Amino acid sequence: MPDRQTAVATRTRPPTRTAARRRKKSGMWRRGWLIAVLAILAAMVMMFHRSVPNSIGNIGSLLDTFLPWVGVAVPVLGVAALVRRSATAGVALLLPAVIWGLMFGGLLLPGKAAGGAENLRVLSHNVDAANPDPKRTAQDLLGADADVVALEELTASDLKTYKAAFAKTYPYEVSRDTVALWSKYPVVETKSVDVGFKWTRALRAEVKTPNGTVAVYVAHLASVRVGTSGFTSDQRNDTIKALGGQIAADKSDGVIVMGDFNGTVNDRSLAPLTVGLRSAQGAAGTGFGFTWPSAFPMARIDHILVRGVTPTKAWVMSPTGSDHRPVVAELRL
Repeated sequence: MPDRQTAVATRTRPPTRTAARRRKKSGMWRRGWLIAVLAILAAMVMMFHRSVPNSIGNIGSLLDTFLPWVGVAVPVLGVAALVRRSATAGVALLLPAVIWGLMFGGLLLPGKAAGGAENLRVLSHNVDAANPDPKRTAQDLLGADADVVALEELTASDLKTYKAAFAKTYPYEVSRDTVALWSKYPVVETKSVDVGFKWTRALRAEVKTPNGTVAVYVAHLASVRVGTSGFTSDQRNDTIKALGGQIAADKSDGVIVMGDFNGTVNDRSLAPLTVGLRSAQGAAGTGFGFTWPSAFPMARIDHILVRGVTPTKAWVMSPTGSDHRPVVAELRL
């Protein structure tokens, strides 16, 4: 029989390398369950965002607006998983990563533009009523060499500035209160579009291009508010329905809708306007095309939408002094 010293040594003998490796591997799967649960929740939010109701503070629309940013959870939780050395969390993170890629990965791929040359370049910009330097903004916009320019949130004094700056390049101009359109080609018909305000925030113009006449809408929909009562968008939604109904009834072969809609194409509340229309950025742009706020864009609320027209290229310009960034699209009529 072994003596007492031998027995003690046997009991206190350090574990073998294989046993330590097994315990370490087992621990990697036991750790990080909270991180794994958060990863699955992020995936569920993206997959079922349409199921989040608007009944409480319009939270569904708020989620729709900033939905791509849910993907930020993947790298953040990924770092936490590495720190915890959790295999469970790492596997769980594959789910939101794949879902985000399926939903938004295509936006990051080049080569979406349609073949063939464009024959009309259009630009839309909310120039910001508080813009400290509208002259500089006007020069920046002229640099885009667009054929048609739509501006929103114009003040009476700034309108004069833009008219003076654009006079040589754009011989045709129409303005209605806070929205205006400039064109290199003849504008043959114009009218104000009622979207429920006491003043005009939308207009319709027919532009006669060398390749055909196209109906152009310029609109600035009501703003949304985030406050103690939640995400308030009732007034904006009313303007969406008013504008969407008139565009749906427009019998023109080609329609271009430009402006600040205070909502993204993912926002379910924008559906009455976007139905039947195609986003130039979604069809022919690369990336998310975020436009607001200008300093660090987090959402695309400025749009160029078309019907009966083919987008061939779309992009977002650099900041101009406004709190929004301009959007540009090349189209083929």
